[in-house]
Amino acid sequence: MKKENLETLFKNLEGSFDMEEPKVGHEERFLERLNNNQQTVSLHKRKTWWKPLSIAASIVLLISVGTGLFFKSTPSIDEQVAEISPEASQTEFYFVNLINEQIKQLESESTPETQKIIDDTLFQLKKLETNYEVLEQDLLKGGNSKLILSAMITNFQTRIDLLQEVLNQVERIKNLKNYDDENFTI
Repeated sequence: MKKENLETLFKNLEGSFDMEEPKVGHEERFLERLNNNQQTVSLHKRKTWWKPLSIAASIVLLISVGTGLFFKSTPSIDEQVAEISPEASQTEFYFVNLINEQIKQLESESTPETQKIIDDTLFQLKKLETNYEVLEQDLLKGGNSKLILSAMITNFQTRIDLLQEVLNQVERIKNLKNYDDENFTI
């Protein structure tokens, strides 16, 4: 249709459009008639649960996004150290794995004779780890990074030396016990 035809059509229909709003309660009367004729459930009841459910879903979404942003915004100490010195992070990974292997080996060698020395060693390792955490904090606060990184590496080496020495002592204790057992006769 051309634009002229549409305009003439609307001009001819002008005044015959129903511009009044329906009377109050129109929807309820319509749904009641529909239910009576077709035996169906009212649509009005479905709307009652939809709005609270959508509000609850929105609140849960906002809380989860807010929580994610809050916890995401603070990087861990290891991540902060890795930003300052990537080499320190790689070195720490290597030393921590080596120390954990030696601790497992030490714990597997535990006997009643060696238990005291193993417990003392684990206590000393916790002290050294606490000292290392202080060094990490100092590094993050902007101290002399070369000096602090050197102290961090020395801390790891001290832990490894301590574990190696204790493993040697445990081995000597085991050998001494075996030697005593061999010389014991019934």
